[in-house]
Amino acid sequence: MDAPETVTDAVRLLADRGYREDVHLVDATLQCPGCGHPNHAPDLVVRETYRFEGASDPGDAAIVLGVECRHCGDREILVSAYGADADQELLDLVAALEYP
Repeated sequence: MDAPETVTDAVRLLADRGYREDVHLVDATLQCPGCGHPNHAPDLVVRETYRFEGASDPGDAAIVLGVECRHCGDREILVSAYGADADQELLDLVAALEYP
């Protein structure tokens, strides 16, 4: 798969590359399932990014990120709505992440 066409394809691609699907934002942090560390933006590195525009409905815009914990190297998948329907707390975290 060269470039995923859907959010589901992006999640499947990242999972095939060893990313976990069970990371969630809680109080502006992502709890690492590998080491349990509550990661703030400086603790994470974005390794892969996929954005999907809502071709027929702007409410369908989404972002899929493959992020890595600086503490243990564990990799997680973060999926969110993007644009007007996005969680502002998540958008703030995404804006502060390091992109190599």
